Amino acid sequence: MKDAILVSRAKNGDPDAFVALMEQHKPAMYRTAAAILHNDADTADAMQDTILRCWQNLDKLQKPQYFKTWMTRILINCCKDIIRNNKGLVYLESYDGVVTGTDNTLSDRTVQETIDGLSENYRLIFTLHYIQGLTVKEIAKLLSMKENTVKTRLARGRKEFKNIYMDKEAVSL
Repeated sequence: MKDAILVSRAKNGDPDAFVALMEQHKPAMYRTAAAILHNDADTADAMQDTILRCWQNLDKLQKPQYFKTWMTRILINCCKDIIRNNKGLVYLESYDGVVTGTDNTLSDRTVQETIDGLSENYRLIFTLHYIQGLTVKEIAKLLSMKENTVKTRLARGRKEFKNIYMDKEAVSL
């Protein structure tokens, strides 16, 4: 409910409320953009573009309680724009090498690397559900797809996540 109050204040011209709203959602925005773009510079650009578009279009948001879904949709569109503009570019970060470790716990880095290894069809839905905490219904609406499609991709994504993780574990032994 805090979002709805901040959105209302921001819509009434309070820039501090808008800044507080963006700061509150910055970690989720980063995780989503990073899952799509795999590049820190592009992720930062997508976040910046999203914040600007949200500010410019805040008056178009009909229901303040859906701010997070609305903002995430804008973020995904910004990411798609960046991908479209970057076709054919290869980043040096892609060749960092292999990360090794002997700890059997799932660190944030291990989870992110495993998510990054998911097929594109599963990565975004997996991130939206497990990292951002959106429901199947919210994801379906956000991505304009059927709920059963989201459920199927989540199930397949979990299976792929497990396989990728197990392969990493086998390599590290």
